[in-house]
Amino acid sequence: MKRAVWNIAVAAASAAMLAISWTAIRIEHQASRDEARPADVIVVLGAAEYRGRPSPVLKARLDHALDLYRRGLAPRVMTTGGAGGETVFTEAAVGRDYLTSQGVPPEAVVVEPEGSTTVASTALAGEIMRRMGMQSAIVVSDGYHIYRVKKMLEGRGLTAYGSPRPERGRDSVAYRWNYVKQAVGYLLWSCGVPV
Repeated sequence: MKRAVWNIAVAAASAAMLAISWTAIRIEHQASRDEARPADVIVVLGAAEYRGRPSPVLKARLDHALDLYRRGLAPRVMTTGGAGGETVFTEAAVGRDYLTSQGVPPEAVVVEPEGSTTVASTALAGEIMRRMGMQSAIVVSDGYHIYRVKKMLEGRGLTAYGSPRPERGRDSVAYRWNYVKQAVGYLLWSCGVPV
């Protein structure tokens, strides 16, 4: 009996490791692809803000979205993300303010200020898109994040294209660890665990 339980545990752990590895490889492949093309909206995933100013990561995402917008790939930009540690500002509102300060008309910026996780932000962004009659989005985030966000939007019946922000160090061990973390997050989400 103990041997059977041990064999089942080993088989389950092996299957989990294989699933995580395979998904991490798919995430890495997606992270290096820029699929930007005409769409209804550019969705910028939130990142930290510092007292009303975008963090370097958020600024890089916003600058990339700004470039896509100026290229005419979408008529609107959606900023996402709720309040972090500070309740005065939201990532989405900081993103909106930054984009409008760079010349994007206020009416071209859609704000999703409630999501505190990737799952929540993506669900809320998808609902906003549905209500506004939008069917396609260019997803802007860090490369390792895009695969999971695309799958979440596609799970809502939307078309999503990934466009990672420019970044360095994609070959570092720390960066590659993000592929594994995102793979675990994606697999848990696939099983109904909202992470």
